[in-house]
Amino acid sequence: MDMYEDIIYGELLEWKREMMRKPTIGNKLSKNIQDKMNGFIPEKFHVMVTEVIKNMVKVVILGSEYTTLEPITYMPIIEREMLVKEKIQLYRKVATVSGASTGFGGFFIGLADFPILLSIKIKLLYEIASIYGYDTKDYRERLHLLYIFQIAFCSDKRRIEVFHILNNWKSYSDKLPLDKENFDWRIFQQEYRDYIDLAKFFQLVPVIGGAVGAVANYKLVEKLGDTAMNGYRLRYFH
Repeated sequence: MDMYEDIIYGELLEWKREMMRKPTIGNKLSKNIQDKMNGFIPEKFHVMVTEVIKNMVKVVILGSEYTTLEPITYMPIIEREMLVKEKIQLYRKVATVSGASTGFGGFFIGLADFPILLSIKIKLLYEIASIYGYDTKDYRERLHLLYIFQIAFCSDKRRIEVFHILNNWKSYSDKLPLDKENFDWRIFQQEYRDYIDLAKFFQLVPVIGGAVGAVANYKLVEKLGDTAMNGYRLRYFH
């Protein structure tokens, strides 16, 4: 390996250790508290988020408007990752502006940020996949994107399960049927909703909503970008 590969391999090993970390008592306690807090959030809010995520997942599985990007071939890993980092920075800025503007707009305008943010994240993942050289016209690559998305925003218990899938993606994907519906969107939307509900709920609060929305969106896109990079590094070193 060259020097850059040595650096990112070390980062990958650290990420793998983080992904395999067992849930602590504190994690379980936090999850219980979050579940109780979710009870205070209006049911209409939960229903709306669930439907948005469900429909977006179906869009990804069917591959409609996001599959126009062509995979980049014959490029050194260091140049690929420079492009990926530029994309993450760009989408992070877009998400930050969206969170701030919708957050300052009050409750109903704040709700609009959910589909906007989800679309931003999915589009970012498609661009990252193409930069690493993978063709998202293949539905198995789109499923890979969804598993990356899921491991970025899920409970500790589910995180370990998804990591095993990503870490053994070649053998897993080889066994996938031709059925494009082979993905449990129910688990996906529930884990994602539970992960972001509390932070995004405060975005709907007048006055502080704009600041909360900007910071939350910035952090969420940053986390997704970092997760995606390590997810594709797994395949690179395999």
